[in-house]
Amino acid sequence: MGKTLAEKVWDAHIVRKGENGAPDLLYIDLHLCHEVTSPQAFEGLRLAGRQVRRTDLTLATEDHNTPTLDIDLPIADLTSRTQIDTLRHNAAEFGVRIHSLGDADQGIVHQVGPQLGLTMPGLTVVCGDSHTSTHGAFGGLAFGIGTSEVEHVLATQTLPLQPFKTMAINVVGELPPGTTSKDIILAIIAKIGTGGGQGYVLEYRGPAIEKLSMEARMTICNMSIEAGARAGMIAPDQTTFDYIKGRPHAPEGQDWEDAVEYWKTLRTDDDAVFDTEVELRASDLEPFVTWGTNPGQGLPISARVPVPEEIADENDRVAAERAIEYMGLVPGQPLREITVDTVFMGSCTNGRIEDLRSIAKVIQGHRKADNVRVLVVPASARVRLQAEAEGLDVIFKEFGAEWRNAGCSMCLGMNPDQLAPGERSASTSNRNFEGRQGKGGRTHLVSPLVAAATAIRGTLSSLSDLDLPAGVDLTTFDGSPLAPLDPKVLLQV
Repeated sequence: MGKTLAEKVWDAHIVRKGENGAPDLLYIDLHLCHEVTSPQAFEGLRLAGRQVRRTDLTLATEDHNTPTLDIDLPIADLTSRTQIDTLRHNAAEFGVRIHSLGDADQGIVHQVGPQLGLTMPGLTVVCGDSHTSTHGAFGGLAFGIGTSEVEHVLATQTLPLQPFKTMAINVVGELPPGTTSKDIILAIIAKIGTGGGQGYVLEYRGPAIEKLSMEARMTICNMSIEAGARAGMIAPDQTTFDYIKGRPHAPEGQDWEDAVEYWKTLRTDDDAVFDTEVELRASDLEPFVTWGTNPGQGLPISARVPVPEEIADENDRVAAERAIEYMGLVPGQPLREITVDTVFMGSCTNGRIEDLRSIAKVIQGHRKADNVRVLVVPASARVRLQAEAEGLDVIFKEFGAEWRNAGCSMCLGMNPDQLAPGERSASTSNRNFEGRQGKGGRTHLVSPLVAAATAIRGTLSSLSDLDLPAGVDLTTFDGSPLAPLDPKVLLQV
């Protein structure tokens, strides 16, 4: 019997096969670190007198608890400053490469790996961050790990893991204009639930997936964890190869030719059997938004807030009642009538150059709605530099948005970029849990296109609600590689 893509990558990394129910020991090709989940791991090494086993396969960057303003000044928040200083000290002591604030390659860890060409097909990638599944868009097996596991990988470059189940997500048909990969993944999570992927590695397949750019594929794999999955993967193809080629750490010459030949084998065999298969028709989709307090509580934007009394399942009914109360919504209220206070454009889900280009196309020539705050936060410093080279920052500023430095920002509210209690946001990020973007904050997850339309109108909106100029093509984005920039260039603050 043939093997799935996930099984091929897993089998290629087994150092020791587990017996009698014991986990397999897997080799880890790339270990990414940041300031929040690594301090205890490095301290564990220090106490045990150990070193980092493979510093050449370890990379640190500052992203989660970092300011997005005044990065040339001492960090004001004590916790943030302590975490950043600790990471810098640990990186220096243990010889780990680090990209700090002000470095052109600083940014959210899941953007930095791909843009440097460190993320490649067939690799195992881990990080102390659940959205490490992003890297699976390249055909690698990528997943988040806990702090004790971070220490284990630092010390041994291996990780004991139990085998997983496999699920195929077949996305057929073509996306209608105005819908994006974010709408695909929100629809999938709404379909299978936030626990539907538990214990599985998801492989996204089908014509609609194959037509997506690499950046759009990263968006889908990024949110696999929101369905409870261990990881998400997409088989590498020419789109993948074109994205990687020429990046700083990509193979060159004959090594490149050999790598591509191997990468072409990383596809699920025709006779492989998945444990579960799910089908989604892309052609039936419209822009999705979440109305509740988990990513699975999402609906097409043309829908209404659910009426709990009409929900048959008691658990779902109680969950809906609680979510509606927290979100301050009215059962049966049209989603398009929900007003927002803030629009956040950024995160490791939708803060890449393709996302910023699409937003700029929509908002150019408009002004943001009154009483709406708009934050645009690029996923990395290099994305910021690229956007400025293309003049996108001017479009954002003329629109009335705040143009920030790179970081996780309002995605998780572990920094000054937060919602006040009761404030409501339309956010291109990945989680809408209670208080995720600030204590008492209310979050609606949306695509970049919906975020842009919402910022213009002040209520949850899609492109169909706008009077866009003729000839504006919003159906495709090239997602072309970032222009080569001197890595020593500092941000102009």
